[in-house]
Parts: sequence; structure tokens; C-alpha cells
Amino acid sequence: MSYVTKEAKIFTCSQSEDLAKQIAKAYGVKLGNVITSTYSDGEFQPSYEESIRGTRIFIIGSTNPGPENLMEMLLMIDAAKRASARHITAVMPYFGWARQDRKDKPRVPIAAKLVAKMLEAAGATRIITMDLHADQIQGFFEKPVDHLFASTIFLPYLKSLNLEDLTIASPDMGGSKRAYAYSKALGSDVVICYKQRAKANIISHMELIGDVTGKNVVLVDDMVDTAGTLTKAADLMMERGAKSVRAICTHPILSGSAYERLESSKLEELIVTNSIPIKQESKKLRVLSCANLFAEVMYNVHHNQSISNKFVM
Repeated sequence: MSYVTKEAKIFTCSQSEDLAKQIAKAYGVKLGNVITSTYSDGEFQPSYEESIRGTRIFIIGSTNPGPENLMEMLLMIDAAKRASARHITAVMPYFGWARQDRKDKPRVPIAAKLVAKMLEAAGATRIITMDLHADQIQGFFEKPVDHLFASTIFLPYLKSLNLEDLTIASPDMGGSKRAYAYSKALGSDVVICYKQRAKANIISHMELIGDVTGKNVVLVDDMVDTAGTLTKAADLMMERGAKSVRAICTHPILSGSAYERLESSKLEELIVTNSIPIKQESKKLRVLSCANLFAEVMYNVHHNQSISNKFVM
């Protein structure tokens, strides 16, 4: 008797519906049918409206705060497990709570570890994500983790700009590895910003390590939250003689006064992916889709084909 591999099914959490539709179209299947019932107190219940028994399913959902986004992913995974899905892959373009990847002071949680354990306890058999805030988060899982790099999206765009005197910059010491990888791919110089924080999201002091005089600078980071670091770094570089400053940030959290800071800054443009839905439009914001990247990886995972070229910066 011969067996034919069932085609995978793709479902989405509510916060990532637009991206999931793009991914499903690129993959070549229809988005699966899920309905969510909501009680008057805010409690909600997702329900798969088609059989998923014995199939591989992909559940697409970024887990950016608030907590309901993570909770919806957990409920979707649990429902799939109880509906006898064979493989349950959590596709998390943005892995939320990742900034809490270690104890940086006494009596605080390691939230990224907790999230990993909750996903596994719910029933996830594989994780696909992109540009984790800290690479070591992969080690928090006992299940396979496919950690994709958005550089496969950003590098072609940067090359298309044909910028002369290009310099890659890291907005802090922690991002220097990422900056060096981009500079190697583009054959450019590197500069690094050194910053000190008074507390979360508030910078008390910033210095520049390297020369940007006459350079077209591209800042590279994994996420942009309040945009305080990026805009401060851009203003500092323009003061030090840079021709122009752009920024590449994979995950556009853009909370608080981020849009106001972006508009009033000396940044030429902020280039992001659609891993998180954009809250409002901005003339300085350029959004590149990550749908094709995820669709290709999901297809190859399901058909047991190599995805190693997506892990190369």
C-alpha cells in the first residue's frame, strides 16, 4: 500500500491575519477556517472549522504584547493537539517577550524561557521564527527551532539603493555581531554606538565608536520599539558628518512616541518587515514583506527539503 503525504494546512491567529493570507497565497493553499468566540469578559475560544486529524498544520501568529496574542497562539496549539493534528508548527514571525532572555538583576523572570516551555506544553512540535532578540533563545526549546534571518529580505533592497561610501552601524554593543555580518555581505565599514540607559526605553548617554564623515550610514537592529535609540543614533551620526542615515529593523513594534520621533528625526527612512502589523502610515517607513520567506521555509519543512540557505546572513 502506498501513502501520499497530505498537504499541510495553514491557520492564523487574529493578529497576523494579513501576513498569513500572503503566506498562504505564496505557499499555494487556502488559509484554513478558524472562528473565535468571545465572552463578554474578554475570554475567547478559537475553533477549527475543518478536520486536521493526521495532518501537519502551521499556526501563524506573532506574540508581541499584549498577552492575548501569546494566549491565542497557546489556545490554537492546544486545540490542534486535541484535534489529533500530527505535526503542529508555531510560525512566530516575531517572538515576543524575547528581551527577557536572562536575569539581568535579582528577582526577575526569564520570560523567553517561560514562553518556550508554555509553547511546548501546549503541544507545539516545531517553531519557526525570525531574527530572535537573542540567539540563545533557541536553546530554551527541546523541540526543533528554525531561526530565519531577515537579511535575505533586506540585503537585496540595500544593494538596489547603490549607496556609495556605505557604512553599516549597530545602535548598541549587543548588535555588533549583526552589523558585522551585514558589512561582510556588503563589503562596507562598521561603526558602533555605545549607549547607557537610565532605565528601560530611556537613554542617558550615547557615544559613537568609528568615523562616519562623508558616509551613507545604515543602522541595523532586530526591532524598533519607541525608536529612541535609532533616532538618537541617527541625529548623532548626522552631527558627526554623515551624508545620510537609514535604519533597518526587522520587527516594527513602534510603541509610545515612536512615530513622532521617527517623523522629527534625521533618519532618511526606516526599513522594516511586516512581522508585526503596522499601526499607522509614515512617509519615512518602508515595509518589505516576509511572506515569501516563510512560505518557502514552511513548504520545505513539510516536504523534508533543506532550508539551510535561510540561515546564512
